[in-house]
Amino acid sequence: MTGGLPLADLGPLFVHFLTLSLLSIGGAMSTAPEMHRYLVAERGWLGDADFTTAIALAQAAPGPNVLFVPVLGFQIAGIVGAAAALIGILLPSTLLSLGVSRWGSKRRDTPFVRAFTAGLAPVTVGLMFSSAWVLALPFVREPDHRLGGGVLIVATAAVMLRTRIAPIWLIAIGGAAGAIGWV
Repeated sequence: MTGGLPLADLGPLFVHFLTLSLLSIGGAMSTAPEMHRYLVAERGWLGDADFTTAIALAQAAPGPNVLFVPVLGFQIAGIVGAAAALIGILLPSTLLSLGVSRWGSKRRDTPFVRAFTAGLAPVTVGLMFSSAWVLALPFVREPDHRLGGGVLIVATAAVMLRTRIAPIWLIAIGGAAGAIGWV
């Protein structure tokens, strides 16, 4: 056993994150819905609140947005789970990005490379909307938090689209609203 997870389950955890790495167009956050499905709904290794808390904690910390992945792994299987999840999510995408960027930089003016790059933008936006929906669901489902959570989500989106305020301030305001009991 490793932090509550049998050692035999570390392999499937690692392989799942290896696979997600190749689907993480736009960053690891774009695969959060699939992580949620696998870790919460299918395997039952985490609850909704644990999953959302891990993402919120990692997003509030300085550094890359991929920080939530080792937090999820740590919650599941301690330090070994954190390492399995982090190496799994980083290894394939890093190697693929390195190879593709070297290949693409030599061919950046070809129609294929320009079309491929332009086509990734809507895919990334769609994956980010899907991630936002998964993170909002615990608030939307809970009647006591539905109105406050909805107002906070809409207000945050409006402020992000119309101003250049750093996201950390909006996270702090959301945390304060939650601590006071508004959300």
